[in-house]
Amino acid sequence: MIVVSWNRAALLRRCLEAIERAEERETLQAIVVDNGSTDGSTELEAEFPNIRFVRLPHNFGLTKAWNIGIRAAGADYLMLLHEDTELAPGTVKELAAVLDARPEVGAVCPLLVDEDGLPAPQIADYPPDGIYDPAEPGDDPIEVDHVKGAALMFRSFFFRAMRMIDEHYGQFGADAELCYRIRTAGKKILIVPEARAVHRGRRDTSEDREVDFRIGVAVFMGKHYGFFMGVKARVRAVLGALFHFRLGQVVPLISGQKIDGSQS
Repeated sequence: MIVVSWNRAALLRRCLEAIERAEERETLQAIVVDNGSTDGSTELEAEFPNIRFVRLPHNFGLTKAWNIGIRAAGADYLMLLHEDTELAPGTVKELAAVLDARPEVGAVCPLLVDEDGLPAPQIADYPPDGIYDPAEPGDDPIEVDHVKGAALMFRSFFFRAMRMIDEHYGQFGADAELCYRIRTAGKKILIVPEARAVHRGRRDTSEDREVDFRIGVAVFMGKHYGFFMGVKARVRAVLGALFHFRLGQVVPLISGQKIDGSQS
């Protein structure tokens, strides 16, 4: 289980408390990859001695942090979590049971809900555009193509086959890439409604994150839809920044300045 966090100590504490309440806690390996937080997040290491903390010197972005955390883990099933996600006590056990029973499934997710228990944004289409819709809860697992990486369990051999998630992505795009690789390998991705996780999400948007998102879309398009589609996505992003007078985004978009540590 890999949790990536950056300057969200209060939410990280709640995430880790939920992990400690898991029914199968004694069998879980939990790793926090901290992206150079300065808000006291790393002080939580003393509160959670059974959770391993990997401290990075600054914000390397989600993709690099996931790669670092996954390499540090050793398990047949890996689970990626955002720090603003709280798992229900039986969620990990329920998800693992689906992977155990269904070899045609490559990845599983709990149903993401908000603080009121209503379905939260979780599923998306290809090509990725940053728009996620809530899943419809029901009794049966829901087959999807692309899910938000806020809570995603997958078979570790996919990562070994990939060697790593492509670090041309920064903060945005790694979950789309991972899901795409799982689907093109002929495996299913399922949302398991009986497994639940509260996801609070991030409501603030910075210029760095906006640029990173646009670059992530361009990287995905270039890899999977052809070089010229990637160029088209990058040009469209630059023209959009100019049209909306977001001049501070133009040079980073042209140079490919994603959130990967080089911006610090």
